[in-house]
Amino acid sequence: MPIQPAAHAMDNFEQIRRHLANAGYRLSLQEPFMACVELSLAQGTRHQSIFLAELQDDDGRNFLRVSTAVAPITGMDARRALRFNWESRVGYLAIGELDGVPYLQLCENRPYDSLTAAEIDRLVLDIGGTGDEMERRLSAGGDLL
Repeated sequence: MPIQPAAHAMDNFEQIRRHLANAGYRLSLQEPFMACVELSLAQGTRHQSIFLAELQDDDGRNFLRVSTAVAPITGMDARRALRFNWESRVGYLAIGELDGVPYLQLCENRPYDSLTAAEIDRLVLDIGGTGDEMERRLSAGGDLL
């Protein structure tokens, strides 16, 4: 059986952005170090925006953050969100702002040296699907994001 070549790790955000475009994802935002994938879920009845952005740690090492907004934090039962996060196999919860409003975010950070095209696809689909499921559960079936 032939030996498969090792998957090549991504070296920069441009390679990640190019992979997203070539893989056929619908991109609604493309900036030098940020992109937004618009996922269509549940046979087109639900949608989720997934943001990919480059981060650097204190040592200058590049990371990819994959995130999605789940719900506005106002009026939310944090226990339900944290319980869902505990049961989830993907991501972690954070609070970030969208247009000045604090939102619960599902996100995951990965170092570039471990990112392959297949891993980027998995992250986008996992964060998108899990974020949409959290949004559905926390907003009584709503699909705002």
